[in-house]
Amino acid sequence: MGLSMARNLLLAGHEVSVYNRTRDKAEALKGDGARIAGSPAEAAHGSDAVLSMLADDQAVADVTFGEQGIAAGLSPGAAHISQSTISLAMARKLAEEHAKSRQIYLSAPVFGRPEAAAAKKLIVVAAGDGKAVARFQPVFEAIGRQTFVAGEEAWPTR
Repeated sequence: MGLSMARNLLLAGHEVSVYNRTRDKAEALKGDGARIAGSPAEAAHGSDAVLSMLADDQAVADVTFGEQGIAAGLSPGAAHISQSTISLAMARKLAEEHAKSRQIYLSAPVFGRPEAAAAKKLIVVAAGDGKAVARFQPVFEAIGRQTFVAGEEAWPTR
């Protein structure tokens, strides 16, 4: 899914830095114009937004936190857009940790199979600060056919 999403971002004219824990997967996008990063922090450095598409809470934590994680490389005002299906506890932790560094956190899981990702037909369900969701709408349009805004909070509080 992530490979197709990144390719669609490139096709839409976005500058894309790619990090994958399996470097060969990232290298597959080099010919499409992606810059290959050596760490999540390097990929995040200087970016307006970082999209993560990971398997579970532990993978999200591993890639986000620590001195080489997304949070370490992301500038204040930039966004981490998690497109993974994660627990509410992890979504809360991401929102809280990014807020400490004046970073934006958006939850934007996608629905669709890998072939839908390749065809830019994913459904994006975005949640978080409304201005931030609007700011990154072009990113959502580059990867999907429709975006639903689920609310102002990146996780339900009740």
